[in-house]
Amino acid sequence: MFTDKRFHHYSLRSLPKDLLAGLIVGVIAIPLGMAFAIASGVKPEYGIYTTIVAGILISLCGGSKYQIGGPTGAFIPILFGIVMTYGYENLLIAGFMAGVILLLMGIFKLGSLIKYIPRPVTIGFTTGIAVTIFTGQLASFLGLEGIKRHEEFIRNIQEICIHLNSTSIFSVLTAAICLGTVIITPKIAPKIPGPLIGLIVSTLIATVFFPSQVATIGTAYGDIPSTLPKIHIPTINMEILIKLIKPAFVIAMLGGIESLLSAVVADGMTNSKHNSNKELVGQGIANMITPLFGGIPATGAIARTATNIKNGAISPVSGVIHGVVVLLILVFFAPYASYIPLASMAPILMVVAWNMSERKVFTHILKTKSTDSLVLVVTFLLTVFVNLTIAVEVGLIMSTILFAKRMSDVMVTKKALPNPQTKHEKLETEMVTDTHDCPQISIFNVEGPLFFGAALTFEETIMKTINYRPKILLLRMGRVPFIDTTGEANLSRIVHHFSKNGIVIISGLNSQPENVLKKTGLLEIIGEEHFFDHTGEAIQYALTQINKNKCLGCKHFAFRECKNLSVVESVEGSRKKLTATF
Repeated sequence: MFTDKRFHHYSLRSLPKDLLAGLIVGVIAIPLGMAFAIASGVKPEYGIYTTIVAGILISLCGGSKYQIGGPTGAFIPILFGIVMTYGYENLLIAGFMAGVILLLMGIFKLGSLIKYIPRPVTIGFTTGIAVTIFTGQLASFLGLEGIKRHEEFIRNIQEICIHLNSTSIFSVLTAAICLGTVIITPKIAPKIPGPLIGLIVSTLIATVFFPSQVATIGTAYGDIPSTLPKIHIPTINMEILIKLIKPAFVIAMLGGIESLLSAVVADGMTNSKHNSNKELVGQGIANMITPLFGGIPATGAIARTATNIKNGAISPVSGVIHGVVVLLILVFFAPYASYIPLASMAPILMVVAWNMSERKVFTHILKTKSTDSLVLVVTFLLTVFVNLTIAVEVGLIMSTILFAKRMSDVMVTKKALPNPQTKHEKLETEMVTDTHDCPQISIFNVEGPLFFGAALTFEETIMKTINYRPKILLLRMGRVPFIDTTGEANLSRIVHHFSKNGIVIISGLNSQPENVLKKTGLLEIIGEEHFFDHTGEAIQYALTQINKNKCLGCKHFAFRECKNLSVVESVEGSRKKLTATF
């Protein structure tokens, strides 16, 4: 029936399980879709349209068997900022452009790159988004009047403080009833969706006992249409594309990260394996088509995906059913959504924010008191007080710089000599002293990646140490796994400088550094005969190249051959003196 690997071994007997999971997730998705849309600064029905269209397409075209797609809380700050700055119509264009970017990322197999984003960065901005969402719902929870929403966190908090005197007891009561129901329902009946029950209970109480006392979806946004809108293609020109490329890129990156994180969670829960590149293709297609129906950007939803799995989902069919369920609810029950109080939506988003805040992981990273803690805090603060784009950019740059610093600290470049007390006379750095160091052969243990962060230290260490001009420079590079062009350039300077009066020998060179030296021509300059697999062979070769006359009277005895050389040289020196006398 299906050629997609995700549907292998699928049969009609599997359908009831997918039906049940899809029904439950679809019911849960209704209040969340509306809440995410309202928090993003658009009408609630746009969240429903996104849930339907993107939910079905992500399940059909994605790379995970269990992924549930739709609007998510992670998008709220960035989407709200785009709506405030560019307007709703341009949000649709930015969402379409993000879809194109995600599609290209999947086609060019860039899905695996997402996993290289450091965890402190993802935890930092996720927790920052959670704080932004939570505080953004305080005005609706309290029923404050005259509130103006801003992009800036501080200005929003100021607005709340200024209008606190307009707090509505009816809104607080409605929100508290919804919040209590959302929290208690999973404990009493785990299979029943708490957000939906909270929404229904609080709406009924508000409608029956204090009608017209709290703002509703109907009074704020009008009636919700009971059908999908007609396909609308926004006007696009080069000026708009250039203007929206940055927000589109941010949507794409955030969508890619969120969807692949969700797919990884699903893999862990089911012992399955998703296709990251195919998942990005599915996300791209969904985000290209959804804006045509007025929908906002979508991605994989971790909580809904987990709920889908817990309720027995077998295949992507459950995700398709979830979208169909939302469509049916829209068709038959849309008019009733107008009665939902805005105060009932606030606690649902607050619970979402609380659950996505990664509190335990955040605290755990903080306790390490490491550079990761610094990246975490900076990313978090920038997400809250500046914006997500700057936060991620700064977080990634900081992570890169600090990683380079850590790697440069790992890099070791020290002189070494054989330890005659160990088996096979292992070369150790502790053996080198002022009275025990060969004047003609300098051996260096080089350990760690020879890259831009460590290359200069590597060069300076060797150049300072060999200022007495030994005849042979032996570099033991068996523990250098990687060399970049900067490291090659610094090594090249050492070689050119030293080769004027001596010989450079390298032992134990690994394949990646060897390939780099071949491509740059440095291997040929050094000479293939000066490369050895083992240090012992390199030392034997070096001893054949030294000036044996300089061994006369030498008491360093750096190598086991030194005693014999010193004795021979001393005898030969005595003979030469006797010959000169007679």
